Amino acid sequence: MATNTESVFRSEGIPVKDRFDCWRELVSRTRDSDVTSEHCDDFRAEMRRLELGPVTLLRTSFPPTRFHRTARRVRNSDPEVFHITLLLDGGFTLTRDTGHTETFGPGNVHMLDSSHPFDLRSFGTRAAKAPGDLRVEAVGVDFPIALLPLAPHRLEDLLGRGFSSREGPGALVSDFLLSLDRQAAALGPAESPRLGGIVVDLVTAWLARELDAEAAVPDDTRQRALVENVRAFVGRNLPDPELTPTMIAAAHHISVSYLHRLFTRHSGGETVAAFIRRRRLERARRELADPALRDLPVHAVAARCGLPRAAEFSRAFKAAYGLSPRDHRLSALAGTAGG
Repeated sequence: MATNTESVFRSEGIPVKDRFDCWRELVSRTRDSDVTSEHCDDFRAEMRRLELGPVTLLRTSFPPTRFHRTARRVRNSDPEVFHITLLLDGGFTLTRDTGHTETFGPGNVHMLDSSHPFDLRSFGTRAAKAPGDLRVEAVGVDFPIALLPLAPHRLEDLLGRGFSSREGPGALVSDFLLSLDRQAAALGPAESPRLGGIVVDLVTAWLARELDAEAAVPDDTRQRALVENVRAFVGRNLPDPELTPTMIAAAHHISVSYLHRLFTRHSGGETVAAFIRRRRLERARRELADPALRDLPVHAVAARCGLPRAAEFSRAFKAAYGLSPRDHRLSALAGTAGG
């Protein structure tokens, strides 16, 4: 049975002489290359690896480092793995076997695979907490190329290119990876295959659009990607009291009846309206427990979450959590004050 296996590396807990080798070994499990760094004598890095079935999520922070996958390495061993990396801080300069070189900055997403040589050099920015350190921050995902229902030779046109993480289908993939990273510690084993599958579905839908090959994507993959688009749209628009299934359907150019059928099918029977209500209540619950918002009236917190009718909000909140919004806030903030 697939499990959610999380491993966390922090260099501070490892002897100085072993830090770089330990980090390099972790990286090389899915990104096999010659890894070198001018900072290997005192390599200060962090990495979280999260295994989601056949999908591996990597969140890492490290000094400037070079990753060189040579033609010889490709000939000797090719696991046929696809790599996607979202750069959060620092920069990358990538030279492919074609001779093309491109530089990426924060907010850029790029793709590589294990079947082609590459030379990736990272350069860092000054860390806020330790100005003397140069840091690179990135989140990435690796999975077998065979999971993509797209012709491998067509994917070659996308390798090494930089894409924006702030707009279009690439933004949805990036947001989902960041969400997985934030929730990594709380994810259970039963969720792993589903979440790994969603990653592949979102990547497939994104790449198919870039290649103008959406007809090649299986119906189920397209549907699951659309449902994730809907969930993300709801998350961005929760404060809007006019957020309704009709508005969502119009924004995604589908009928309301199709939205209902599709969402319920891929959400364990939960309706769109129930999902919106649950997300709003969850956000209100978090905000009521936030010390920074303690002076904001309960009804104002509710309105911020798209629930402007105070009486209805109070009834729904108590039905969901067993406490009135006010009592929840008092209990949560008392716990904060006691800490």
